[in-house]
Amino acid sequence: MDWPAYTPDLNPIKHVWDMLGRRIAARQHHPTYLPALRRALLDEWCNIPQDQTYNLIFSMPRRYKACIASSGRQTPY
Repeated sequence: MDWPAYTPDLNPIKHVWDMLGRRIAARQHHPTYLPALRRALLDEWCNIPQDQTYNLIFSMPRRYKACIASSGRQTPY
């Protein structure tokens, strides 16, 4: 089923949260209480390679153009 474009997909921070979630899920020991989750998120935030965030930011014009070209319908992003 094709889904229409969802404007939060055009918000870079949503993609950063996705990166953080994947990094937390990949940890050998998952945080089991809130302070541990906060610490893990801060650790992973500091360890996100800067080139990943640059690539995300620099990809945004392409994402906007794809959304406009598809008239708000599904895009590859």
